Amino acid sequence: MKVDLKRVEEAAKELYIRALKRLPPDVKQGFDALAAGETDAGAKRMLGTMIRNIKVAEDTDNLLCQDTGIPIYNVWIGRGVEVDGVALKQAIRTGCARSTREYSFRSSIVHPTTRVNAQDSTGRGVPVIHIDFTEEPETLTLEMVPKGSGSENNSWLKMAIPADGVDAIKTFVVDCVLQAGGKTCPPTIVGVGVGGTADLCVHLAKIAATRPLGTHCDDAEGAKLERALSAAVNLLGVGPQGLGGDSTAFAVHVETAATHITMNPVAVNMQCHSARRARATFRPAGLEYGY
Repeated sequence: MKVDLKRVEEAAKELYIRALKRLPPDVKQGFDALAAGETDAGAKRMLGTMIRNIKVAEDTDNLLCQDTGIPIYNVWIGRGVEVDGVALKQAIRTGCARSTREYSFRSSIVHPTTRVNAQDSTGRGVPVIHIDFTEEPETLTLEMVPKGSGSENNSWLKMAIPADGVDAIKTFVVDCVLQAGGKTCPPTIVGVGVGGTADLCVHLAKIAATRPLGTHCDDAEGAKLERALSAAVNLLGVGPQGLGGDSTAFAVHVETAATHITMNPVAVNMQCHSARRARATFRPAGLEYGY
């Protein structure tokens, strides 16, 4: 399958707009589950308000949140796909810029020292583009995640050592959730990376934070850690928007990687309650949008 890069550009533009305006079904179901189980009256009202906000945004074709985030595009290239990698990245970048100019939503991207904003959601190294490969034949998948700063500012890395043990991982994650408090606009998805190198560990935490709700780590030990931490963080009383209650997090997601015998890094990256993402899948039969 030869990839039409003009269609990729158009999809990159469309995905940014879709992600900002339509919340994935799994996140809506996560809200319903939290609301059903919430025991604090104030937290229950807050969740109801958040659910209504989502409906109003979608009914009026408005943005779910004013923070348009840092645009992240994840690309998975299957077997038998022919594409120029350099041109692919440029098509994504162009589509990202077009979304901001043509739809006219806020550009949140600035130079790190001059704070100059190009007003098109792009800059040095942005959009962030990750490319990986899959076994799926003749398929290219493009996922867009607008990562808001409220959640991204609450990111941590600890270069733990093996002697610290698994309990130290759990304590670190719980401490991070407590430190974040309401700044992440909870309920959150708490992404946890364990193992690898420092940079890989942080990347694993981002993958975990932006995974669909209802998915689980494919490493049995990682899945075990997910269950324990998901229960623990919802006993902290942070609650929706940090105002108290049971519903601090939709879930804790964990991703793991092998690491050095003298290391055990752990990273935390959070996703806010507006856990936005959108996906386009290219196949020989056509293009399909989803989440």
